[in-house]
Amino acid sequence: MGGKGGMRDPRFKVMHQGEELSLVTRSSDGQMLFLVNMVSKMNHSSELGSRIAEVHNGSSLFTGDAGQGESNIRRYIIENDWLEAIIALPENMFYNTGIATYIWVLSNKKPEHRRGKVQLIDASKWYTPLRKNLGKKNCELSSEDIDRVCRTFLDFAETPHSRIFPNEAFGYYKVTVERPLRLHSQLSLKNVEALRFASGDEELRSALYEELGDDLFIDYARIAAALKARIDSWGDDDEDDEGAKKGLPEKRRKKLLDSATWARDGYLVEVATLLRKELGEGVFEDHNLFREHVNAVLKKHAVKISATDLKMVLKAVSWRVETAPPVIAKVHKAGKTEPDPLHGLFVVELDGQSAVVEYESDTDLRDTEQVPLLEEGGIEAFIRREVLPYTPDAWIDKGSIKTGYEISFTRYFYKPKPMRTLEEIRADILAVRQETEGLLDELLKGGEL
Repeated sequence: MGGKGGMRDPRFKVMHQGEELSLVTRSSDGQMLFLVNMVSKMNHSSELGSRIAEVHNGSSLFTGDAGQGESNIRRYIIENDWLEAIIALPENMFYNTGIATYIWVLSNKKPEHRRGKVQLIDASKWYTPLRKNLGKKNCELSSEDIDRVCRTFLDFAETPHSRIFPNEAFGYYKVTVERPLRLHSQLSLKNVEALRFASGDEELRSALYEELGDDLFIDYARIAAALKARIDSWGDDDEDDEGAKKGLPEKRRKKLLDSATWARDGYLVEVATLLRKELGEGVFEDHNLFREHVNAVLKKHAVKISATDLKMVLKAVSWRVETAPPVIAKVHKAGKTEPDPLHGLFVVELDGQSAVVEYESDTDLRDTEQVPLLEEGGIEAFIRREVLPYTPDAWIDKGSIKTGYEISFTRYFYKPKPMRTLEEIRADILAVRQETEGLLDELLKGGEL
């Protein structure tokens, strides 16, 4: 695929406003690829350019999150100002399907009065019933219906069935909102022992440990044959409906037979046991202080442990507590970084001096917000109004911001049914009471008989 549209086959990526966009859609719904294929063939050099009209189902309007293929295609088309209009057709228009359908109208040479704008037309009620259904198809567009749609499109005016929006009205920023991790820590025997099975499959590893003991960690070669035999026989008593043995999946089996994995878990227990001996079993309510003590012990005993393994030890002996101090991830040099709490740069007192720090984020509290492109004041104003009053310790991850586009006909054309009046509700209740009067007496008399 080529041409001035910017498509590069076979990667289905385009450079758009200095950013590379992937236009690959999900395999289960590739209809937007048909549209972007037509876009790639548009004539940009002639005076009239090209116009495209293509029928889609409703999923093309909204499927795909910000940064995903479908959303990127909508963004690519709308931000290039190629989308003229989308027309909602009546349901049951096509044989053997009742799904809602829409006509996408694109042009790369919009007239002046349409530039920067998109027209949505709700023609879902403009149809002529068929005298006899053809499968689920029970209506069609008559010449009058087609003229009405064309006239509405050409008039390009705001009516109950025609809405006109700036291109940006359909766009939004998807922003990740972070909150700090808050932990208490304790080197209890239970927490330390849990590290024996840090590599996962805790239930199975625990059973193997009961059978084979500490040799799994300190003398693997001696029990290697017994471990393999036990794993090979695992599930002999379990059979599926056809009488076949279940056994263990190869991936799990391979990991359980990995001596390095057992040795690593054993070493984690060894390190945690040393820390417990030095620091005791008391609860540390400030994880930052706990981490300092841990590092001091490791340095004192010249213990070598990778950052990943140390993180596993700390995670095993810690738990989330909302009232705990935030866990500091990074301390910036004094005077080198300006504080910016909205973007995760906070001012704290460390050793009696002011410092700018970043906190570790709590993945369990991570959230996302959709901020309209037309939001007055942009992302920061939205976060200050909608997020910070409820979670004042939150911040936004600047690197996570993605631009998405979606189009909702329901939002713009849905008309809720008016609520019934109290008089109507009261009349219905009275009617039900009248219908049921004497019914209980009749039931009781019937029981006596």
